[in-house]
Amino acid sequence: MPFHFENKPTLVAYVTCGDPNLATTREIIIAAIEAGAGIIELGVPFSDPLADGPVIQRASERALKHGTSLEQVLKLAAEIREHSQSVGLIIFSYLNPILQMGIAKFCKIARHAGLDGVLITDLPVEESAGYLREARSNDLATIFLVAPTSTDVRLKQIAAVSTGFVYAVSRTGVTGARQQLPEDANGLVKRLRRFTKLPVAVGFGISTPEQFAAVGKYAEGAVIGSAIVQIIERNPGREAVSVAEFVGSLAARSS
Repeated sequence: MPFHFENKPTLVAYVTCGDPNLATTREIIIAAIEAGAGIIELGVPFSDPLADGPVIQRASERALKHGTSLEQVLKLAAEIREHSQSVGLIIFSYLNPILQMGIAKFCKIARHAGLDGVLITDLPVEESAGYLREARSNDLATIFLVAPTSTDVRLKQIAAVSTGFVYAVSRTGVTGARQQLPEDANGLVKRLRRFTKLPVAVGFGISTPEQFAAVGKYAEGAVIGSAIVQIIERNPGREAVSVAEFVGSLAARSS
């Protein structure tokens, strides 16, 4: 599982696969890796993305219009892995597309494609036993979300089944860029460290180099999604170049 957190913070870059099309997504991801992204989240477009704000919802709608499927995202993952052996690769999905494929089949194909881990945003840890069994048998990291509203009991429960790293949601609500980072993000990470020694990546609301650097003072990773998706949306024809410029500005703030 090549999750490297030598840089602090390591950039975890989210991209909605198929937006604007799969060929361009491939170019964007390769550009992001070469500009300094350490982990890539391959977002599977979904018609009812409850955790995502309007920016990523629009990206999912565009990708779905082109018929982007989980099978195509897994094929893209294999292409990315062929290009880069060192970057961490994660599938970021809702549960329904994976259930439609079948959890056992999905995990087997995901590992064969070179993926390192899976984050299923709407899978409650209490109902994850079957998924955990299949993921572990295929050497896939099982990444879960924790939020400021998570109790200590729940943090302990999630920490016990997480591998690779833990994704700490910086605030309640959906994804999307914000002017300021919420103050309770640091507090959540402190509480989480009582239950795990895994690296922690903070996401939701991080969009500027200054916010990215601030997260590096208390967490190993920072997840940026909506800001990257918005750059893709606003720069038709030069998506990869624009994302590379942005990622480069973030990487320059890592220590």
